[in-house]
Amino acid sequence: MNRFFGDKKFYKNVMRIAIPIIIQNMITNFVGLLDNIMVGRIGTEQMTGVSIVNQLMFVFNLAIFGAISGPGIFTAQYYGKRDHEGVRATMRFKLIIATLIMIAGALIFYFQGGTLIRLFMTETEAGLDLEATFGYAKDYLAVMIVGLIPFAFANAYSGTLRETDQTTIPMIAGITATLLNLTLNYVLIFGHFGAPKMGVVGAALATVIARFVESLIIIIWTHTHTHIVPFAKGLYRSLSIPGELVKKILYRGTPLFLNEFLWSMGMSSLTQRYSTRGLDVVAAVNISNTIFNLFNVMVISMGSVVAIIVGNLLGASKNDEAVDTDRKLITLSVVACAFFGLIEGAFAPLFPELYNTKPEIKALAANLLRINAVCLPVHAFLNSAYFTMRSGGKTLITFLFDSVFVIAVSFPLAYVLSAFTQMPIIPLYICVQLADLLKVALGAVLLKKRIWIHNLVE
Repeated sequence: MNRFFGDKKFYKNVMRIAIPIIIQNMITNFVGLLDNIMVGRIGTEQMTGVSIVNQLMFVFNLAIFGAISGPGIFTAQYYGKRDHEGVRATMRFKLIIATLIMIAGALIFYFQGGTLIRLFMTETEAGLDLEATFGYAKDYLAVMIVGLIPFAFANAYSGTLRETDQTTIPMIAGITATLLNLTLNYVLIFGHFGAPKMGVVGAALATVIARFVESLIIIIWTHTHTHIVPFAKGLYRSLSIPGELVKKILYRGTPLFLNEFLWSMGMSSLTQRYSTRGLDVVAAVNISNTIFNLFNVMVISMGSVVAIIVGNLLGASKNDEAVDTDRKLITLSVVACAFFGLIEGAFAPLFPELYNTKPEIKALAANLLRINAVCLPVHAFLNSAYFTMRSGGKTLITFLFDSVFVIAVSFPLAYVLSAFTQMPIIPLYICVQLADLLKVALGAVLLKKRIWIHNLVE
């Protein structure tokens, strides 16, 4: 039991890092749920239009995440080594790459947004206006493009703060932004307190304003507390990055960027295949995913904790401690997510009732939630395994383990079942989820072989 469970001191240290991340993710996803419900109260067309755009934003968000994850591996290890100049150099790399992706994303969404939205609209449902749904999606996207700017910079800064053991400030900024987002949603979507009733445009505007506030809080705090975060001192004195470090980041980081980008593309493509069963499915998947994200907080948060703690230990050349700590962190994640899965499954029929939509959509969303609840511990193991291998710089393996699997296994399976059979959405969805069991077996083998143990900053 001591191999899989730590002592009081161990969990106290884990919670010191994990709790701010969990709280931030919990509040962010809870407000996202309320945001989604508010849009859902307007009508099914509005909710479906927004959910389609959010699928596109999901690809951009993970492209940013993937781009800063590569240098983030080095940030965590440099911090474990207490090399502040190394941290500063990785931060500069993050800012440059995030800016480039932000510009590319804005151009693609501006000129090709309508085409991308149409990919998710493959069938007209009785009682659902297809063109109205397209119009709402276009209006929402037009405003959300502006929000790409603060999102890119906030993630570059908050990622570095977390990797250098400063998890509280990103939490405070995230909580402030999400509460502001919720308040502005109430005012702008429905037109309260004398504000115009803006519907989906109001929802987008609230999100963009909140993102700017979050970004400003993080950036201002960082540059006014250089005694706590020394990497910020002289950060913009130049954009110089050692050439050797750039080579290392590109070598280790490119697979991570491609992984996050292709994985998000793969997941959006899965949603597109599900949408061939009708726009009712798009709405139900949107509802189930939004609620599932609330229960998925522990999965995401524990992945970040693994990356930070194990990365710091590897950077300090404490390999045996890294192995022991990683095993216990994965156990904690799986056990906690099994508990959350039980709660999600028990309350699955109640959550969709919060939406103003058709009974058929509510029933379908409840069934999808039940499936996700059963799969939650599986996701916990896979996510922790992914971040374990990533912490040691085994990014090519994570690329094969994550996005290549989705593209080579999950998506072809969904495509064949959706295009060449009349299988209903529920058994189709189950079949795609069951494919992840292959990844579990592969992940267990890779962890046991300890191929992920690697100090990148010696």
